[in-house]
Amino acid sequence: MTCTESDIRRWRAARVDDVSVAKRVARVRKRSIKTESKVELLRLALSMVDLTTLEGADSPERVRGLCRKARHPYVGTLGDERPLPSCAAVCVYPNMVPTAREVLGERDGPIKLAAVATAFPSGQLPLALKLEEVRQTVAAGADEIDMVINRGAFLAGRDAEVFDEIVATKEACGEAHLKVILETGELGTLDNVAAASRLAMAAGADFIKTSTGKIQPAATFEVTLVMLEAIREHYLSTGVAVGMKPAGGIRKAKQALHYLALLAEILGKGWLTPAMFRFGASSLTNDLLRQLLWRDEGYYQSPRRFSVD
Repeated sequence: MTCTESDIRRWRAARVDDVSVAKRVARVRKRSIKTESKVELLRLALSMVDLTTLEGADSPERVRGLCRKARHPYVGTLGDERPLPSCAAVCVYPNMVPTAREVLGERDGPIKLAAVATAFPSGQLPLALKLEEVRQTVAAGADEIDMVINRGAFLAGRDAEVFDEIVATKEACGEAHLKVILETGELGTLDNVAAASRLAMAAGADFIKTSTGKIQPAATFEVTLVMLEAIREHYLSTGVAVGMKPAGGIRKAKQALHYLALLAEILGKGWLTPAMFRFGASSLTNDLLRQLLWRDEGYYQSPRRFSVD
């Protein structure tokens, strides 16, 4: 893949109407999810969570526990006797990939193993070192790589440099899927979010992702709307469907349901699947469980009933 000056002008050309975005988000957030569909959407949201631990204090046992929770978020069934779905993925640092793989089993199973790479979260390393980290992480068993773009290069207008780095990272991934993190909290404007989304998809991203979770603001409805519209534009012009992952700051089930409403409105049913949409929000899991059990049992469970991520 190559990047031309014409491509860069096209990515940067369209302007986002911030006022219209705010009004549209306000309307979606007022939507009421009806009783008959709420349980199914809560279950769907649970199946879309990437359980994540990216802390300096991470240990093998913590990662094993997270993998076990991803497989069985809650031990038991609800009133209709259906077991709850597993989470979509577990996301860890590269050195924890072998530990997670031991628990999750063979590659490409129902629960994906994702790992952050390319000098997460800053992205500030020479490209050769970033690519070697990606290759080693995939060889260790990762199904998905979450890379961070060079925000400094993007904000300085060096779009071709950012593009080439994503292309090279995609190649280094081999068969693994590539999720490109824009770190929208550092991009400054919705215009920049839209341009970075177009650039990442043109370079071969399988998913675009809002944030590392290390910078505030992280995921917001506004940036998610802009990124979803960019995905729609990309699909209509190329026929290539790209996934979306809002990450960071999504803690409540009500938020998740409104994100799903936004997703359905912009991209339709084809994206209402863990293969195309994820939540990077471990703390969301327990609130989804509390809401599901409330629907079933009529009262809220103590937070102590659920494991702490």
